[in-house]
Amino acid sequence: MNIEEEPVLAISIAARLLGCHEQTLRAYERAGLLRPARSGGNTRLYSQRDIEQGQRVQQLTQMGINLAGVQMIFQMIDQMNAMREEMERQIEQVRQEAEAEIAAATRRARTSRSRKAGR
Repeated sequence: MNIEEEPVLAISIAARLLGCHEQTLRAYERAGLLRPARSGGNTRLYSQRDIEQGQRVQQLTQMGINLAGVQMIFQMIDQMNAMREEMERQIEQVRQEAEAEIAAATRRARTSRSRKAGR
């Protein structure tokens, strides 16, 4: 786990960093927009990544988008990222297949030339 993912900030500190009330963070969590870690005593602990996610939520809500809309936007972003990753995987697979075909064609051409030279 890197430092950005380390859950170390209490809800009061996270709220102060975001300039909002603790209840706002709880509402974000209820909407599924934030997923803070929990301590052994069930205390919410926020990471730097959670703070950044909270900032994205705030930017969108300040534009007039409600929390359900923000959730839909985040889901679409996740879907687009998954599609991009799948596309990159497929592109790499096609690239490897093309390289294999080129190598096979090169071998065939060399074999054909050497047979003709041997006649």
